[in-house]
Amino acid sequence: MAVTLKDVAERAGVSRSAVSRTFTDGASVSARTRAKVEKAAEDLGYAPNALASSLTTGRTKLIGLIANNFHNPLILEVFDLFTRGLQDRGLRPLLVNLSGATDPAASVRMLRQYSVDGVIVASSTLPPSFAATFRQAGIPVVHAFGRPSPAPEVHVVGIDNIACGRMAAEAMIQRGYTRVAFLGGPEAATSTQDRAAGFLAALATHPGITVTTSFASDYSFDAGRAEMQRLLTHPPAQAYFCGDDLLAVGAMSAIKDAGLKVPGDIGLIGLNDMEMSRWQNIGLTTIRQPVSDIIDAAIDLVTSTIEYPERPPEVRLFPCSVIDRRSLR
Repeated sequence: MAVTLKDVAERAGVSRSAVSRTFTDGASVSARTRAKVEKAAEDLGYAPNALASSLTTGRTKLIGLIANNFHNPLILEVFDLFTRGLQDRGLRPLLVNLSGATDPAASVRMLRQYSVDGVIVASSTLPPSFAATFRQAGIPVVHAFGRPSPAPEVHVVGIDNIACGRMAAEAMIQRGYTRVAFLGGPEAATSTQDRAAGFLAALATHPGITVTTSFASDYSFDAGRAEMQRLLTHPPAQAYFCGDDLLAVGAMSAIKDAGLKVPGDIGLIGLNDMEMSRWQNIGLTTIRQPVSDIIDAAIDLVTSTIEYPERPPEVRLFPCSVIDRRSLR
């Protein structure tokens, strides 16, 4: 049978309330009592019941982690870092798959059923209004990989996608390309819009360079491959800025299947620096997004907002860098 709080109290020679206080964050208990209780708990193999504790403290320590693109391998790295980061802080992640979801109110209702203490929206495609719905419902929320604004409604942690677009353009200019293109993800995604805006703005000051734009249906390998196959039915650009590594890898597959070479015939640069981009058979030049820093900041902000609900929303952006491999000349 499971060891109970009563069993620990009897072995330690203290009251049940003393055992309860020992395992309640912030509760008052003497060092001597704490040592006795912890020793008894260790001897008996006792672990406090998290659900019972939440009834006393009003905190479940559950953090809802929302994502909506499970086709992208980067989400595995995100989940790994998020779950370990939360667990290291004594919190429990509740993973929510919102692929195809568009109604934030339904998501709020679902997460309220689990009495989450806070929510992290990990998506570069969901609009800012999606995360704002949680704040309006009184749930502490952080939008990781979201779009920043001068007056954010919620905490936003991520990168400056406009600056990343400029970086991609500058990399192509430095290498002497004169016919370039942007191959983005979904046109409605804010990340796609901002990356395209930065790319086009940087190239606008170089009249000798022609530029075109196109958009894939999703941030996925298949969508990148399909869009590049379509583009190859006409004379292609010399180099493409793909708004995501997975799009770039899909495009690379289509280019090679057409009997062309990367970067000999067509150059590619991606964004994210996901693990796949480093593989020897891919060697994708890309713009590195500091995922670990973004996740640490998101966890820091959601936990501090749980403690201080009136904390005003803030934006934290992290710098990116070009990782030069073999897919640009």
